[in-house]
Amino acid sequence: MARNITVIPAKSRNELQGKSRAEKKLKVAAYCRVSTDQEDQLHSFEAQVEYYTRYISDHPNYEMAGIYADEGISGTNIKKREQFRRMISDCETGKIDMVITKSISRFARNTQDCLQYSRMLKNLGIGILFEKEHINTLDSSGELLFTILSSLAQDESRNISENCKWGIRSKFKKGEMHVNTHKFLGYDKVDGKLVINEREAKIVRRIYREFLWGHSPQEIAKGLEDEGIEGCMGSKKWYPSTVINILKNEKHMGDALLQKSYTADFLTKKQVKNHGEVTQVYVKGSHIGIIDKETWNAVQLEFARREEFVKEHGLKGYGYGRECNPFTSRIFCGECGSPYTRHTWRSRGIMQWQCKNHMTDGKVTCVNGFVSQSDLELGFVKAYNMLLKHKEILIPRWKDTIETGNALERLRAKQFLDLSEQPELECYVPELAQMVIQMVIIKGIKKYEFTFMDGSRETVCV
Repeated sequence: MARNITVIPAKSRNELQGKSRAEKKLKVAAYCRVSTDQEDQLHSFEAQVEYYTRYISDHPNYEMAGIYADEGISGTNIKKREQFRRMISDCETGKIDMVITKSISRFARNTQDCLQYSRMLKNLGIGILFEKEHINTLDSSGELLFTILSSLAQDESRNISENCKWGIRSKFKKGEMHVNTHKFLGYDKVDGKLVINEREAKIVRRIYREFLWGHSPQEIAKGLEDEGIEGCMGSKKWYPSTVINILKNEKHMGDALLQKSYTADFLTKKQVKNHGEVTQVYVKGSHIGIIDKETWNAVQLEFARREEFVKEHGLKGYGYGRECNPFTSRIFCGECGSPYTRHTWRSRGIMQWQCKNHMTDGKVTCVNGFVSQSDLELGFVKAYNMLLKHKEILIPRWKDTIETGNALERLRAKQFLDLSEQPELECYVPELAQMVIQMVIIKGIKKYEFTFMDGSRETVCV
């Protein structure tokens, strides 16, 4: 029996969509984006939103599914594009049938993102209409052109990034700074120049002063936080790392090291620390400093001293606690050289210190015994008063150090010279002990050797 074959011609997409539109309108959403928050760009952004609102509303077969708009966001990465991610989520849940956008570069400047999300939506039966390029991703003929144009959009972004880098680095070579003062404590920017913000400058001076009084970054951060002091971003939360960055920032003394970091990848915008990969510029006297250079240099030397002290004595850190205790990380065993650790029984009001090497595997390995906090405090008072009794011998040495020492040695000598004019102690003052004690060696039962920050030593029995 002969076969009868009938060919049924395929219908065009317009015919198929026309039938569905007769039954139900397409839920159409628009995506808009501008990459900067400059005024002219924001006008463009508002125009895009207005245009697509009118465009979708005026089309008889379209139903408004929403306007998704990201302001001042780069198109090279979707991580910070909240509206873009919300649009994709709404597509996945069936709230959108088609997406309209101005151009491929508005949708994404990253080739991978362009292809990934366009194909993901295509698999859901959702097309993206790029007006400028006249491409609908549901049309197979547009796939090759779309791939090429999305690659060109990414390359355009790379060129923009390179031009921005060149412009910034050219300014650096002229000594012009590129500083975000919203994240930089102590200064405002006026006409492109750094101007001291006196309210914030007081906080900066306090941080430098307390560090040179012997406080740790943890203690300084806790003090600022407890007092509810606001940082440059308005936050009352302070971190030790923030304090350290302030103490090590040369801009606070009026100099500027430019190009401390650089963008490693224009797509991710990831900033990495510059270890010499990119040319740096150091500008002396670029602006008025909050801290004088002598104090700043003293702080850097104190950082180095603490780091060396920690390394020499095998410590985990220097004054690592958030509470002011002048003996933390500064007490060592005269028998084995190990540091002493603190043991506290708050319910009984007892605080004692013991050699870290006292017990090993359940056996006594160091015979040096416990030392009470109260004995250490009494020992400090005696040692400090002995130091003052010897001041006639020490004053010439302090004066000589002020003339010949480095910034930190000069600062310490001035501190001790000023203290020598004060009366002897009648009771323990923790803030003073924090400033002047370098370390304490436990020589035996109630016998302690105090070494002070100027290098002087006094041995006392309590």
